[in-house]
Amino acid sequence: MPNLLAVADMYYTRLQVICNPDFSEILMAEIAEVGFDTFMETEKGFEAYVELEKYDKERLLEVKERYGQQFPLVFYQDRIEKQNWNEEWEKSYQPIIVEDRCLIRAEFHKIEKDYPYVITITPKMSFGTGHHQTTYLMVKAQLDIDHQQKRVMDAGCGTAILSIMASKRGAKEVIAFDIDEWSVINGNENIEVNQCTNISLQQGKLQELNITGTFDIILANINKNVLLSEIKLYQQYLLPGGLLLLSGFYTHDIDDLLKECAAFNLQEARRDERETWASLLLKKIS
Repeated sequence: MPNLLAVADMYYTRLQVICNPDFSEILMAEIAEVGFDTFMETEKGFEAYVELEKYDKERLLEVKERYGQQFPLVFYQDRIEKQNWNEEWEKSYQPIIVEDRCLIRAEFHKIEKDYPYVITITPKMSFGTGHHQTTYLMVKAQLDIDHQQKRVMDAGCGTAILSIMASKRGAKEVIAFDIDEWSVINGNENIEVNQCTNISLQQGKLQELNITGTFDIILANINKNVLLSEIKLYQQYLLPGGLLLLSGFYTHDIDDLLKECAAFNLQEARRDERETWASLLLKKIS
């Protein structure tokens, strides 16, 4: 009879999740609480891994039922043999080149040519890597925004890519925050790797943090619902003539966001699209 403990030690439970990308991060956070400890983004959602059977099955079912009532959601579980996760992940982790002016890379990527800006991100198989259409749109817009000696806020900073870009573009100070503990840990690692000493990263929501003063530029790459609820807060922190750069939403959401922005004297200065995703640059009219 085989040693069941030895057999279990050779395998992982894999959970494949198919969902709207807007909800991937919150689902990853919920599934991490269930016991899964390794995550990998896919084109249709993400995959989660845990040592065989070492997770709370009842809580996982509760997560599926609760979120399945809100949006289309598919869970598929199977068993796979253990493997070198970092090696497998690195095979699929590709650098981003933005407008041939900025390279976003991991340390193991070779730099084939010189770029005006290079951002090095420490790879983590958890809660996203920042490699998304909206990240591209935000960085692309930042390349054409004057950051010199500006005070910048990065709301929902994730891996801190946008904060690092602002610092490299000459910002005087960058205040960043995110509600997710992992993002704060990984963001601080990335800030250190890129030697950006003028970025302060905190954990929490904007309305809960003791952030003082006003900002020349506010960056927010978050989903539509969060943006709609926080635009009022952003404009309170924004100087007259200041810029608000938004992404994390689809092209068909633009009108709803512009309507909310208009209520707070935020005027569209520029928009951009990439596949079905969009970004908006707005200026605060005094």
